Amino acid sequence: MRTRTTTAALLAAALLLTLTACTEDDTAAKPRTLPTLTDEQRSSARAAAGLPDPTPEQEAAFVAALDAIDKDIAHGKADKAASRGRSQCQTIHDWPKDEAKQVSLAAQRFTSPTHPEGRTPETAAKINAAARTHLCPAH
Repeated sequence: MRTRTTTAALLAAALLLTLTACTEDDTAAKPRTLPTLTDEQRSSARAAAGLPDPTPEQEAAFVAALDAIDKDIAHGKADKAASRGRSQCQTIHDWPKDEAKQVSLAAQRFTSPTHPEGRTPETAAKINAAARTHLCPAH
């Protein structure tokens, strides 16, 4: 029994030494630089993905449109509502001919504490109209 334990320990030590001798990597010492995009490249990439780059005024107009539909949609969280609106623009971009899908995703996306299950299809359609008008008019 002692011979097997000693042999196993020696094999484990030899394997460990072999593995540690191979781990030297000269690329680990070199810092990596991430590619930098110009504002134009970033904007172009966002547009290609269907993500708008609205101005603060456009976002404020979108939130005001949501408040006109129902103040509970934004429920006092303008930044969150604008972010969801930009995401909805991507949905509109990704499924341009599938209005049922757009409405379904808007209904799910615009939840609130009093509507945790989402919105009605009628309200979601109005949210889509507001997004098209204020955040992603190109769609």
